[in-house]
Amino acid sequence: MREVKKKPVGPIYTVAITWLLYACFFPLYKLWHFIVAILVTIIIWSISKKIFKPQIIYVEEPEPEPVSYGAEVDAIIAEGRLAQSEMGRLYASIKDNNIRTKINQLMQISDKIVQNAIDNPDNVPQIKKFLNYYLPTTIKLLNAYDRMSDQGIEGANISGSMNRIEAMLDTAVEAFKKQLDSLFANQALDIETDIEVMNAMLAREGLAGGDFNKKK
Repeated sequence: MREVKKKPVGPIYTVAITWLLYACFFPLYKLWHFIVAILVTIIIWSISKKIFKPQIIYVEEPEPEPVSYGAEVDAIIAEGRLAQSEMGRLYASIKDNNIRTKINQLMQISDKIVQNAIDNPDNVPQIKKFLNYYLPTTIKLLNAYDRMSDQGIEGANISGSMNRIEAMLDTAVEAFKKQLDSLFANQALDIETDIEVMNAMLAREGLAGGDFNKKK
């Protein structure tokens, strides 16, 4: 919904009626007659603008058409959004600030992994593996932590499990970072190849290093 201010037509009608009445009851054949009429009109216009306020209406904006990146990538993005939503819920539910910090890190990294599928469709199989096991397993453990933290009691099983999950989250954060980094392996190889080719061309043309200065 978009808010739009609709200008009132009342002042326009008021000015028109003012001129009509003025013409009926007062002369309009000398310059000062018109000057007086204009001054009266300005006064009436100012008053009517205060009386007739702009009308605020709400315009329904059309929903933007969803962008499609292909069936496989669209499915990854949809699954990633569901995971982000669930981790956001867990972030709000869990009170431990240390756990919340780790959840926030996991959300940021996993979102980058999912978005990578848009720019690099060749990484889809690798990202699918991440979405099919690593991310849902992490969310499953976070749900377990959330349930146990709601019990309000300390016991060997509850405390031990919660401590192990907390330790696992450190491992998960590092694993997620490595997963994201691995998605750029091919790109890094392409960059290295481009650099080697560029250096070879510059050397062949005498444009690299000291050779360039000598040629000048």
